[in-house]
Amino acid sequence: MSVAKSSTAELASVRINLQPAYLLHRQAYRDTSQLLEILTPEHGRLSLVARGVRRKARGGSTGAILQPFVPLLVSFSGRAELKTLTSAEVAKGAVTLRGERLFSGLYLNELLVRLLHRHDPHPRLFARYAQTLQDLVPGVSLDETLRRFELGLLEELGYNIDLASEAHGGEALQPGYWYRYESGSGLVRSVADARSEIPLFPGEDLLALGQGEFNVSSRKTAKRLMRLVLAEHLGGKPLRSRDLFSQYGASSSTSGAS
Repeated sequence: MSVAKSSTAELASVRINLQPAYLLHRQAYRDTSQLLEILTPEHGRLSLVARGVRRKARGGSTGAILQPFVPLLVSFSGRAELKTLTSAEVAKGAVTLRGERLFSGLYLNELLVRLLHRHDPHPRLFARYAQTLQDLVPGVSLDETLRRFELGLLEELGYNIDLASEAHGGEALQPGYWYRYESGSGLVRSVADARSEIPLFPGEDLLALGQGEFNVSSRKTAKRLMRLVLAEHLGGKPLRSRDLFSQYGASSSTSGAS
């Protein structure tokens, strides 16, 4: 990687070469260009403009390799907040995702776009994301893969949940007791009440998750808990990828697919 900066400019000109990256999102920009949201280990989430990539070119164009879930080496430069992509090439380790695992990958991408601040590097999260894509292949538990990523994402952003102690008083969580999630604080012991609409979580499942154990029961608890905690940080705007996944599930059920 090389970085060149002009000390005399009010906004320094930056040139980055061959930075590992993943494409998180893209959209059309003007007549032939695209706006890209990418994830890098050293520069965090970035917005880049890829000029002319929608224009047909002999031998293909850079746009053909700008695909989600493909490990890239990107070069970019510029003086403004929105930098310009100057080149991109495919690195090793691409995965092909289909069906529910494709939508799961889109879900990961949307979480990163929604929760990460621009220019805030998280090299461990970049490595975790790359590994999670590999784990999305068939044969690996989808629920466990997603829950591990969500927990790791929250921890990396400083929103981690204490799965060993209560939020008030710090008393250890206990099997046989129920706990609710209190926004901004954490887990608090509660009394199970069939009439209550407040989601409750069994202590034994929470302790298992704290130890990294994902059995049948703790996976269900993790899914409910993660949806609740993530909603707090996502605000009121729903995740589009979750809606797409629900539509895919309904379509698969209709067609007889599992």
